[in-house]
Amino acid sequence: MHAISLYMDDKKDYKYLKEIDYPADLRKLKVDELPQVCEELRRDIIEELAVNPGHFASSLGVVELTVALHYVFNTPYDRLVWDVGHQAYGHKILTGRRDRFCTNRKFNGIRPFPHPDESEYDTFCCGHASNSISAALGMAVAAKQKGEKRRVVAVIGDGALSGGLAFEGINNAAGTPNDMLIVLNDNKMSIDNSVGGMRQYLLQLTTNSTYNDLRYKISQKLSEWGVLNEKRRKGIIRFNNSVKSVLTRQQNIFEGMDIRYFGPTDGHDVKELVRILMAIKEMKGPKILHIHTKKGHGYAPAEEDATIWHAPGKFDPDTGERIVADDGKPHPPKFQDVFGETLLELAQQNPKIVGVTPAMPTGCSMNVMMNAMPSRVFDVGIAEGHAVTFSGGMAKDGLMPFCNIYSSFMQRAYDNIIHDAATMHLNMVLCLDRAGLVGEDGSTHHGAFDLAFLRPIPNLTIASPLNEPELRNMMYTAQLPEKGTFVIRYPRGCGNTVDWKCDFEELPVGKGRKLKEGQDIAVLSLGPLGLEAQKAIAIAELESLHTRPEAPLSIAHYDMRFLKPIDEDLLHEVGRNFKKVVTVEDGSVAGGLGSAVLEFFAEHGYQIEVKRIGIPDEFVTHGTIAELRRACRMDAKSIAEILS
Repeated sequence: MHAISLYMDDKKDYKYLKEIDYPADLRKLKVDELPQVCEELRRDIIEELAVNPGHFASSLGVVELTVALHYVFNTPYDRLVWDVGHQAYGHKILTGRRDRFCTNRKFNGIRPFPHPDESEYDTFCCGHASNSISAALGMAVAAKQKGEKRRVVAVIGDGALSGGLAFEGINNAAGTPNDMLIVLNDNKMSIDNSVGGMRQYLLQLTTNSTYNDLRYKISQKLSEWGVLNEKRRKGIIRFNNSVKSVLTRQQNIFEGMDIRYFGPTDGHDVKELVRILMAIKEMKGPKILHIHTKKGHGYAPAEEDATIWHAPGKFDPDTGERIVADDGKPHPPKFQDVFGETLLELAQQNPKIVGVTPAMPTGCSMNVMMNAMPSRVFDVGIAEGHAVTFSGGMAKDGLMPFCNIYSSFMQRAYDNIIHDAATMHLNMVLCLDRAGLVGEDGSTHHGAFDLAFLRPIPNLTIASPLNEPELRNMMYTAQLPEKGTFVIRYPRGCGNTVDWKCDFEELPVGKGRKLKEGQDIAVLSLGPLGLEAQKAIAIAELESLHTRPEAPLSIAHYDMRFLKPIDEDLLHEVGRNFKKVVTVEDGSVAGGLGSAVLEFFAEHGYQIEVKRIGIPDEFVTHGTIAELRRACRMDAKSIAEILS
């Protein structure tokens, strides 16, 4: 599959895919026809994503596995649980969504990740990594409790296997009666290259197929003779594993936990996958099938650079050239790039600074410092809780960690923030990238809740910059001595400042600033959504010149900068001078800035009308950020209407 031009063929030439609406149609085919199905499915994914961007390389890497699983198992009765969902586009196309796949990730279109609300074939929500084994085990136990013959399969990647929840699930699966199958999709990557001991272990792990065949036949005979009950089965497994470890001079962590291990095998040989799955699907007890795949398989550009092609945007499927809009004008940088370059500058000045990221060095731009100072940046894999506690350990002994975790993923480190950072008032910086609405990745990825769940925690400083220079200065301030545990949140995408490389300036912690004078309404904003508030104020004041020329609106604007400690002097000033206040934040309207302002006014006896603008108390769908802001009434026009 080296001729990329093949993917420009008209979809009407599909021999099989056009006839497959659901997996039941797939199961009517002969095994020898499946390689062509895989070829057509891969072509369809490439052609669709060339014009409607999404997660690309991951889905190409599991085309054969997807076809084999739906061919062998009776989905949706049999449960197929995906981990993360980056790789589930082939699954969507084969399960009744081929005609709608062109709406993937679009506003009011199909969801970016599998979700039970969208399809009965989507058995569990899978926007975050490492939950598939636990969820699948729950389903397997439910099937046993209800006397159902339902088979359950969890598909997890080697990157997601580094998450602690995955090991908790495996440990529980080893001690709980179940017949679950875990498919370990080993492509040596999460988004960037996988790291850590598990990666090295999986690279070396082998099991002889002849040995497995013989073992299976013996176990079947022993069961028929009544010799092999559950207690004896575990004892025999442990004895066999010990013998095998001696003979092969290699231990198997999975079988050491009484979980049958099969593999590794070629994850791009669909006929062999079908054969293996057919052979093991009726086996009792938990099982792991270890397959080797390659991200981007079948499309040369993606195979050569899977990190870039994880989500490449639009591209020419014939040449592999990525399409990047360029009007020749200078544009503000992404906040993540300001973070990455500023972190390197600070690290060059402060030898105590180290960087920590859970598998996202490129996504958060910590790769800038990683390339320049590799010994001072730590990619800990998909392990957010560990990332925080690891940072806490370094902070306890005098280093200054900058731990960068996407806002929605920081939810998984909540206890670590409280127990392993804030309680000890450790000097460390938690940088929350992708805070607020993130766009097409949808409800599982919006950074909606960090302000609300962090605000009650003692000893935290919580800040959000209005623009790029403010981010630089907040980072500079956070790494100064005795600042404690300092949280900085900022959104996906760009701000508004092209010339952003200002000199560093220490900001007064807990102090906001007045951006604009006014007499009628006070707008209190936190973070870059304040830029929308600025536009809204200008719109509302201009319109009032026409609608009420005798008394046009005069609106004050305050940039709060800090949610905690909140600027009480500023709030007293507002409380004394205004009867109408509007708060604006790119976070949950319940529990964030607006709630803090209401609490302050109530406690100090100010009788003020407060209107809160933010992410509503619901799980927001997917779409462009502009579309979602309009839907949530957080865009400039909607804010202006509220002000008027």
